[in-house]
Amino acid sequence: MGDVLDLLHHTVTSPWVYLVIITVTAVDAFFPAVPGETVVITAGVFAAGGQPNLTLVIVTAALGALIGDHVSYAIGRGGGAHRVARLPADSRRRASSEWARRAVDRRGGMILTTARYVPGGRTAVTLTMGAVRYPARSFLLYDALACGTWGTYCGLLGYFGGLAFEHNPVSALLAGVGLSLAVTGLFEAVRWGRRRARNRAARR
Repeated sequence: MGDVLDLLHHTVTSPWVYLVIITVTAVDAFFPAVPGETVVITAGVFAAGGQPNLTLVIVTAALGALIGDHVSYAIGRGGGAHRVARLPADSRRRASSEWARRAVDRRGGMILTTARYVPGGRTAVTLTMGAVRYPARSFLLYDALACGTWGTYCGLLGYFGGLAFEHNPVSALLAGVGLSLAVTGLFEAVRWGRRRARNRAARR
């Protein structure tokens, strides 16, 4: 375990870590299997010891997430929009797409900001916003806000975990990742509860 921690410490305190953070968080935005949160939290844990720089961790995490979200948006806008246009006017998928368009028109900023904290949810939302041609300028504005708050949240989560477990980085990392998963689960539980309440109201 000591050798693994030494290797991790050497990697995270290297100047290359900022490029790694940008790359991983960008890919994570359109390929959720990549552990973007874990990388940022890990960097935050070691930032509590002085290296890497916490501010740069947060900035690069937000920048990578912003880049990745725009890649996802472009994929949706390029491929999804054409598929939506070809759907029959009376089809269920066309109706669902029109509902999604109306939803993001009314609450696009809130949906995008909230979805950033749900790994699979953020990819679905950015793809959908591209497919329904949500205005690019508004997408950039709200996504910058979402990515900035997300980067700050992940970086500080690791940083304060590192301070709390100063002599045990493994415990700090586990605490940070565990809290991140708990917050994600809370978002999912709230969304599930609201969807269930809407379905129950519709049946009545």
